[in-house]
Order: sequence, then structure tokens, then C-alpha cells
Amino acid sequence: MIKTILTSSKISNHWLTVLLLLILVSSCKTEQETPREIQRGNLADSIMVVSAREEASLIGAEILKNGGNAFDALIAVDMALNVAYPFAGSLGGGGFMVYRKANGEIGSIDYREKAPIAATHDMYLDTEGNPIDSLSRQGPLAVGVPGSISGMFAINEKLGSMPMSEILKPVIELAKNGYAITENQLNRFQNYASVFDQVNGKEILYSVGFRESDTLKIETGNLIKNPVLAATLQRIADNGKNEFYKGETAQKLVDFIEAHGGIITLEDLKNYEAVWRKPITSTYKNLKVIGMPPPSSGGVCLAQIFKMLEPYDMQRFGHNSVKSIQVITEAERHAYADRSFFLGDPDFNDIPIDSLTSEAYASERMQNFSFENATPSAEIKQGVISGYESMETTHFSIIDQYGNAIALTTTLNGAYGSKLYVDELGFFLNNEMDDFSVKPGVPNMFGLIGAAANKIEPQKRMLSSMTPTIVEKNGKLWMTVGTPGGSTIITSVLQTILNVVDYNMGMQEAVDAPRFHHQWLPDIVTFEPNAFGKETLNSLQNKGYEIRQENSVILGKVDGVLVLPDGTLEGGADRRGDDTAVGF
Repeated sequence: MIKTILTSSKISNHWLTVLLLLILVSSCKTEQETPREIQRGNLADSIMVVSAREEASLIGAEILKNGGNAFDALIAVDMALNVAYPFAGSLGGGGFMVYRKANGEIGSIDYREKAPIAATHDMYLDTEGNPIDSLSRQGPLAVGVPGSISGMFAINEKLGSMPMSEILKPVIELAKNGYAITENQLNRFQNYASVFDQVNGKEILYSVGFRESDTLKIETGNLIKNPVLAATLQRIADNGKNEFYKGETAQKLVDFIEAHGGIITLEDLKNYEAVWRKPITSTYKNLKVIGMPPPSSGGVCLAQIFKMLEPYDMQRFGHNSVKSIQVITEAERHAYADRSFFLGDPDFNDIPIDSLTSEAYASERMQNFSFENATPSAEIKQGVISGYESMETTHFSIIDQYGNAIALTTTLNGAYGSKLYVDELGFFLNNEMDDFSVKPGVPNMFGLIGAAANKIEPQKRMLSSMTPTIVEKNGKLWMTVGTPGGSTIITSVLQTILNVVDYNMGMQEAVDAPRFHHQWLPDIVTFEPNAFGKETLNSLQNKGYEIRQENSVILGKVDGVLVLPDGTLEGGADRRGDDTAVGF
């Protein structure tokens, strides 16, 4: 048709020029709209396990190869991280798991730590009512009642297909035979060796050979064996959940804590139970986002942010452009402000989840947003409702050959938790008590501000930022994702999902992409170093955003699995750590 028009003698030179220009513009537009080539990471046909350590991922994959399902594998991976990743994976902690079965059934379990019965709202304050530095972060009073073993046995009973003794067998062998220390681990052990000695009053497994004064030093590649932990796991395999909460292990744990001046008792352990909860579900475009409900703040905040972003054309703005950063920052600012006021343990608080995650509320929260200037956090409080967790966490994602998917995030809170190491049992204890609002308005170790909803009360679960997430696309399983990172967990998960759905990235590319973070207070946008252009940062500063870039800043270590259109699984293991994807 075009050729016929161009050869017609009746077309004037003027209209011929116009038509040629239109064709040229159309051609350029088509070229611009051509989707960018997607870079793919690790691919597999049937199963994918992505975790912080190769040993854990391999053990999980082996469980699946032997006929186990995702829930059997998650227990093996979780327990293997206790051995090979003591930085965050420990029997002395707790966590959350979100799942989607092959038939579309969804659910979540909360095995978050709890405050001891003897805990009080002012236990970390001095006589003048001021927080005592480090008391909630280091040592015996920082420890919450551990929930990991209760969670693992609850998952096994409801969803597992293999006996716990069989699942734990390769984990026990790993503890006995040892694992090779990586460069990242070596650096961490060296950095904390003197702290371990100070807090414990003696040397421990992870300080000997790592101190500057040691004659014989452990080097990268050396094996670390933990026969004491192997013995603990063997007793649990033989005797079940009660071993940890009522048996010999429980007694050893309580004796250790009491000897160091802590307040956890046998009654605390006996009373602990993991809780099955209804997931938070929300939508973003053609996605259904399945997240963890309180006491995790992740599911609610993620739902809020997606609702605030949906009216904007993020794809047109472009990945990590000034406009994208502005919109995401403003949405994060409002969600974190609400987090600080409304969220806490749902067994102790009436939380307006439906209102917080509604489209109307999201619209109201963003109505004063402007691309011209940043909104100062000092001008933002929690929203009006009618009627009304660690840089040192670890996450793993699994999809099995049957179509089941899990996202699990577990933690000790700080690096090696309270730094207390139970030498008779072979693991560190958490410092989750710092995740409570020690005093309303006073920030915790991650700078997060709390209110009365998250105050310390006996048997209460502390608020968390952990955000294990499963995403459906057009009604089908599409992604499982999560990350460590304390207060940056929510924003890291958010940006990873956006990278795939709006910016056309593969899973590996999405988890590796540079990230930024804002959490309301302090009113600072944190950027990963050497990853954002000077022009972009200058433009944001000119609009009133306070920028921070530090060489040591790492925002999350995201692990995820993406289901491709042909059913192939792509694993994304974050370049920022020793994370490894294993599939077949």
C-alpha cells in the first residue's frame, strides 16, 4: 500500500515529505519498544533450590532427587544453614515461611521468637528511662524464646512427606564432616572473634584460629567441623520436637542462659508453639503477591507500596531512573511510617490490615507527592485509619518437581545474634528482643522507630521486616523470592519483583541489579556504592533528597526462583554473598 502511494503522481512534494517523516517516526518508535534481551541465570527443568550456602542448596536438591517435596527440602536447607551459615542460620532463632502448593493452596507459618514470661516493658531502660546501650542487642537479656525447631516440626507434620530422621541425616553428616570456610566467612569470623570471646567470657569454636593473636590460623578452604551440633541434631532426630523444648537439650539451653544471667526458663520453652497464619494477598498489575502477615511487616508494607506504585508507568520511567527512584522512595516513606505505628503481634493488637492495603488508602497517602520536590519525612506521620528484621538474616527459595513453592526467611537478628554461643549444644542464640520497641520513638539497631503496638510484653512476638514472598502471574506460579537485610528487606524484595515485571529482567539479573532504600526515618535515601550515575544522584539532591553512599553498604542478598513461560526454572543467587542456586 505504501509503495502504491509513493509512486502516485497525484501526491505533492509537501505530503510526500510528511508521509516519509511519519514512516521514520514509526520506525524509530518500533525500535525503541523492542524488548531488551533478557539475561538468564541458572536454569533447570524440574527443581530449583537457592540459598546462602552451596552445601545447603545441594542437600536440599538431594532431598528432592530422592523423592521428597519442597517442604522436606526446606527443613534440610534450614538445618544445613545452622551448620554452614552460623552468621544467621541457627537453632537459636526463628522465622517465617510462605508456601504455594501445586494445586494453588497458599499458607504461611510464623515461628518467630517470643519474649520470655519474665520480660517487662522497661527491662532495657535505666533509672531515668533511657535505653541502656547494647543490653537488648548483646548478651543473655537480648535473647527471645527460639522458634525454629517448633516451626520445622510443624511444617513436617502438616506438609512433609519424609520422616524427620531421614531429612536430618545429611545435615548431621555435614556437621560431623565439616564444611569449607569461604573468604566471606573468614572475614566475618575474624571481625567478630574478639567480641565472641568478650561476650562468652571464653574462646568458642568460631574464635579459635581467627584472632590476630592466634599462632595457628584458619584459612579460606579449611574445614570447620561441629560435632557438638551434630549430637544436638541427632537427639532432635531421635526424640522429636520435645527434645528441644522439654528434653535434655532444653535443660542444657536453660542452664546455659540462667548461668549467664538470662531470664528464659523451661516454662518458656514448653509454652512455645509455631502459628499457622493466613497470608497477606495483594495485586500489582497482573500479579498476585502472597506475603507474610504480622508479626512480619513485610506482607503489609509490600502490599501498600505496590498499591501506591500501580497508578504510575514504572516501565516508561525506566529502571533506576530519577522518576522511578522518586516514586518508589515516596511510597516506601509512607509505608514505613505506617509500619512504625500500626504493626506488631496480631495476638496482642488489632491491626487494620484491610484498610492499610486498600487502593483508596494508597491513593490518599500519595496525593501530595510531587516530582518537583521530595516530601520531608518530618511532615509525614502514620495515616488516618477509620476505626482504629536484620541485615544478618538469611532467605532461601525452593520450587520442587511437583509444582510446590516455598519462600522462607529465618534469622538471629544481628550478626551471630546475641553473640552468645551455647558450647554444649553448638549454636548461637538470637538477639531478637531488640526488634521490640524498647522505648516508643527510639530506633532499634536498624534505625526503625517503634510505637506501643510493638512494645515488650511477656509471650509476645516482636515485629519483623522479613518478607518471604510468592508471586502468581495470571493465576499461575511465577516467582518465589526473599532476602536478608534488616529494614532493607522489604525494599529489596520490592525492587527485585519490579525488575522482572516492569524492567524485563531475568531472575539472576534482577537480584544482582543495584538497589536503593528509604525507610521514613532517618530521612535518607541509601544507594549501593558505584552503581548509580552522578547525574541521577545530583538531580535527586537538587529535588531535596538526602543521599547516602558508603562502600560497605550491601542492600540485601536476594535469592529467588522464576518460572519461565515454558516451565523452565531460573534461579537467582545474589552476587553479594556466597549464595548458590542448584537445580536439575
